[in-house]
Amino acid sequence: MVSQKVTIKNPAGLHLRPAGLLCQEAMKYKSRVSFLYGPGEQAEANAKSILSVLGACIRNGDTITLKCDGEDEAIAMGALLALITDGLGDTLS
Repeated sequence: MVSQKVTIKNPAGLHLRPAGLLCQEAMKYKSRVSFLYGPGEQAEANAKSILSVLGACIRNGDTITLKCDGEDEAIAMGALLALITDGLGDTLS
């Protein structure tokens, strides 16, 4: 398993379109992809489920811990981190 903290930079957070992009990218990999969030990172969301991602209510400036576990975990982590740091399709200010 690999994990990495990342701060969400999207101006509107993980609303429907960027959440959908995150899910689409996560579904490309065989690994289990999830993220921890909230106070003390006690909650976990399945990054392959749009409802789970939207339900996390991630806002601009929130830090999450992205986790990938499986045979292609390193490749998945690299691709997802790149997508998130590039703004998930939103224009970063």
